[in-house]
Amino acid sequence: MREEAQSSAPTPAGGRGPGGGPARPFKNRNTARAKSLRNEASPPERLLWQHLRNRQLDGHKFSRQIPIGPYFADFLCREAKLIIELDGLTHDNSADYDARRDSHCRAQGYSILRFTNADVLTNLEGVMSHITTTLAHLPTPNPSRLREGSE
Repeated sequence: MREEAQSSAPTPAGGRGPGGGPARPFKNRNTARAKSLRNEASPPERLLWQHLRNRQLDGHKFSRQIPIGPYFADFLCREAKLIIELDGLTHDNSADYDARRDSHCRAQGYSILRFTNADVLTNLEGVMSHITTTLAHLPTPNPSRLREGSE
């Protein structure tokens, strides 16, 4: 996850969501930064995304570069409250930062799986198997909580 201050731009349509309906509960989402991060994805992130997108993994919906408070999750399955992070060489010296970010996300009820870029590039089958096993063991979400819009 990458840290970024959230935008203070108002929600569209005077606080209303798309189509004039109620605004989504994701207030002040920094969508421009999220789009930038998606466009700058590393080769391992692009490879993993090809296997997570379009509900290919047992029907679970994943999104990428999603804001969670001041941080961005590389990949997020909202329904399972599962974050998947890919760590490259730049993460070697960021243990304190990662601990703060993980603590924040766990306090919001998220589980976190962390893989290295090398894991994805050299053992994609093992990475996918680990994600599948983790999803199978996570509690089934309460559908009403999903509608409330947990980050």
